[in-house]
Amino acid sequence: MNLQLLNDAVQQYKIYLKTHPQHDPYWTWESQRIFQENWDMEATDFRSMYDRSLQNSHSRRLWKRENYEPKEMMLRFIELNREFVRQIFQDLFNENKEVDGRIGRFVFHCDELLLAWQEAHPRSKENTHFHDETYEMVSLYLAFRYPAQYLPYDFEGFRRLMELLGSRDVPTVNDVGRYFKVMRTLFGFLKKDAKILALHSERIEPRRHFEGETLLVAEDFLRVVTGGKEF
Repeated sequence: MNLQLLNDAVQQYKIYLKTHPQHDPYWTWESQRIFQENWDMEATDFRSMYDRSLQNSHSRRLWKRENYEPKEMMLRFIELNREFVRQIFQDLFNENKEVDGRIGRFVFHCDELLLAWQEAHPRSKENTHFHDETYEMVSLYLAFRYPAQYLPYDFEGFRRLMELLGSRDVPTVNDVGRYFKVMRTLFGFLKKDAKILALHSERIEPRRHFEGETLLVAEDFLRVVTGGKEF
């Protein structure tokens, strides 16, 4: 990355926050807080716990849109084999293992669960679990479980950001591990500008939004400076 281009982008982002007080990505912060407060790997009623962990008073678009219902499919998988689903989440959240491997195994096991679901429900029209190679939902779990380490994956946004910052190695295929590493580095640059974090902090509502350190700030930076999608 070109350091001057990065500094320019950080300044551009700060100006945007100052001049757009209506900018509101914080409903995602709300879901992050809800997940943090409700996730319990040892819960006896794993299905209810999972359902409570993914909630939002503003929108369900993170896990329910047209032709996109990963939460609903995971709830079905839990009904089918609760303990197996518990195990795949335990593996996904095991920070002693490389994240690329964890994500790959999670997707693989979701494929297995989908096949089992189809066998148990032959008349069902479900043909995807939505936890696929876009890594959107899987990275959301990681981002909500470990806010300071992960953020939702956006391949196209990442590619545009690397082009904007003058990278000599713009990704052409999915590389979720590199994405997390790069975005942690960028978050470090953002934290050096106290005004950026202050602008966010001023808009966070106590007891509604997640108030700790979160890479959702870096995700917001990516969306703003690349002109990317906003939910």
